[in-house]
Amino acid sequence: MAAPNKGRRPAGASGRPGRTLTLFLIALVALTGGMFASGHTTPRLGIDLAGGTSITLQAKNTPGKPNAINKTNMDTAVSIIERRVNGLGVSEAEVQTQGDKNIIVNVPKGTNEKQAIKQVGQTAQLYFRPVLTVQPGSPTPPQPSTTGSPSPSAKPSGKPSAGAPSSSPQPSDSATSQGRAVTDALKADATPTPGASAPGESAPPADPSASPAPAPDPATAALQKKFEELDCSKKSARTSVNQTAAPKDTIVACGLDTEGKTYDKYVLGPAELEGTDVAKSKGVLDPQRNMWIVTLDFTGGGTKKFQSITSKISQQQPPMNQFAIVLDGDVVSAPSVSGTLGASAEISGSFNQQSAQDLANVLSYGALPLSFETQSVTTVTAALGTEQLEAGLIAGAIGLGLVIIYLVAYYRGLSLIALLSLLASGVMTYTIMSLLGPGIGFALNLPAVCGAIVAIGITADSFIVYFERIRDEIREGRTLRPAVERAWPRARRTVLVSDFVSFLAAAVLFVVTVGKVQGFAFTLGLTTVLDVVVVFFFTKPVMTLLARTKFFSGGSPWSGLDPKRLGAKPPLRRARRTGSPTDQPKEA
Repeated sequence: MAAPNKGRRPAGASGRPGRTLTLFLIALVALTGGMFASGHTTPRLGIDLAGGTSITLQAKNTPGKPNAINKTNMDTAVSIIERRVNGLGVSEAEVQTQGDKNIIVNVPKGTNEKQAIKQVGQTAQLYFRPVLTVQPGSPTPPQPSTTGSPSPSAKPSGKPSAGAPSSSPQPSDSATSQGRAVTDALKADATPTPGASAPGESAPPADPSASPAPAPDPATAALQKKFEELDCSKKSARTSVNQTAAPKDTIVACGLDTEGKTYDKYVLGPAELEGTDVAKSKGVLDPQRNMWIVTLDFTGGGTKKFQSITSKISQQQPPMNQFAIVLDGDVVSAPSVSGTLGASAEISGSFNQQSAQDLANVLSYGALPLSFETQSVTTVTAALGTEQLEAGLIAGAIGLGLVIIYLVAYYRGLSLIALLSLLASGVMTYTIMSLLGPGIGFALNLPAVCGAIVAIGITADSFIVYFERIRDEIREGRTLRPAVERAWPRARRTVLVSDFVSFLAAAVLFVVTVGKVQGFAFTLGLTTVLDVVVVFFFTKPVMTLLARTKFFSGGSPWSGLDPKRLGAKPPLRRARRTGSPTDQPKEA
């Protein structure tokens, strides 16, 4: 007869529960220590709990596009604005339409509210336009002039290229010189000739016998008048000067000079490139010049266009060898070009780190399909959310209390294991939520609190499944230690299937919903994963260790595992062999 295998453990037995429990506790202590070390000891709250800023944007009609305000463009604008705000590190920001023309943006308190307010309504229409002429930004009062004084040469608003001449603009003597500069620029732009005199330069003496020059056409005259009257020192003039201009129009615009103190005014030709030709943008520090710039990488089509325009304007005289980078009608940079450029460009000017990164963030997510006007910026208080949070916490406390009463009344000693497991799950959930705030921008809102409350029942259900499996094994006549190990494989399978279904539901809900509902789905998914971790690495090892104690293994009435109370069957015994026929008494 084969000797019994004394080293074999019961099916499903865990080898070293003490080591598993120690590793879990070390991880729990590390998470808690990391939370205190980071200084973020509380979860970041959403706008409904902490308050914040609510921005109302109203769409405006686009010139030449009477039907631009439609559902498709509004939905596109919502998507772009949401990506812009989240690009600033603001999570839980709410962006949604209200009616046919309004978009509501809610930004939680304690985030980059100022940058968000600045960027949400920015159209970010980016164009690259050739510079035709540039003058100081102040208007020149009309005055008669019979002698033609030379107009000043132009200065680029951006960083001049190496070898490109530039000079500071001087005030013109009269409005006539400005008007002549506009007319000459338009003529020169129509038929550019390398080496030709720049607009505003002194022209050769006119032949007295020559016939007078024909009067400019009405469009040129209107542009000339607009250029003369433009006062770039006034914000209202800068913001309204190009509101009705199309990409292919010749326009006048304003832009800061290289020192970033005063404004120049420009005449700019039709757009040669648009923002859609930019593949990506980034705000970086140029170590050689010790200044912040915005780098632009063009698409394949944009690279060809950029090479073509820079090759063309590099042959012109200043200021027509400049191209202006125009963002929402303002000239942010106007560098001069001395040769054909390739697949990238840069925007330089009076940037600091924040403004460079803000501009790059706006350009990275594209232009809004509509123009928006900020209707209101209001501060949202957390009074209502606080009341709802208190009501939710009270409901959660009542629910947790009922669960504890049920566990103690029905499972008695086993309820201690369940309560310790719930405590471990709660500490892990709180710690991870606190760390996810600065980590990924997670913000706790009311639906997320509801998800955490629902998770109490999910976690308690896993313990109940395991306890009932152990009781079933005891009812079959097994002692506690084998019952704990034999019950684990079946309970483990049930717990995994149940949690997988809950996690799948949370994942689907997170993907197909937006806004606050995603907070509920995220919290539900997180607590479901933590339930698996706690059951496998805490509840099971603790149960294995306590099964070795006399209180539980002896079947105390207060342990919750009393065989008599459970109606256990007597231990299974083998039937004794009957005697041989010869041993049976013979009949008389």
